[in-house]
Amino acid sequence: MDLDEFVTANAPREGRDSFELENSKLLDIDVDGSVLVKAGSMVAFEGDLSFTGKSSAEGVSRASSNRPPAARGPRDDRRGHRHGVRRRSGKRIQVLTLDEGESVSVNGNDVLAFEDRVSYEIGTVGSLAGASAAGLTNVYLSGPGTVAITTHGDPLVLTPPVKTDPQATVAWSGDLSPGIETNRSLGDMVGQSSDERYQMSFDGDEGFVVIQPYEEGPADR
Repeated sequence: MDLDEFVTANAPREGRDSFELENSKLLDIDVDGSVLVKAGSMVAFEGDLSFTGKSSAEGVSRASSNRPPAARGPRDDRRGHRHGVRRRSGKRIQVLTLDEGESVSVNGNDVLAFEDRVSYEIGTVGSLAGASAAGLTNVYLSGPGTVAITTHGDPLVLTPPVKTDPQATVAWSGDLSPGIETNRSLGDMVGQSSDERYQMSFDGDEGFVVIQPYEEGPADR
């Protein structure tokens, strides 16, 4: 394609949603107020944005859009601003809309951004943090609001009962509480150990579990 076609084909799309996918690896956030994003994930922005750090697990930090001094006062012309975000490893972005009462638990390494109206709690999954080389710090997100998570490749959504590899497990519905199982026989195979001896166990007949075709390790953080 010629230069004009290239510019037109790859220009930002105009959308109505606050979280708008430009492509599978770039997310455009229309900030009006504040939004929480993964530290180091922003690649470009338009308008007046200020950024303040917020202590949390796995690099989730707060990015606030504060009105410039000239916009304060009776005029109150708060504006949204574009904010391009991507995961540095080039992971795919999945945008989820949580209704009131809906929740999802996401591996902290896979949380890209969420609206500040989304409630969140940060914690670890049982004894798995010590069992798995990647650890598993999760962010529990509750609606209403929009959430952006990342996956290596296209995700697969499973329904319980199911057992999954912790390093390939991205998220699960908030009503599930995974257990940890150890298959010691795998650790004794041919005198070698394997991370696959640890599995997450999801029981019941409701909810969902999101996995990816990739096992994350410390180098992926």
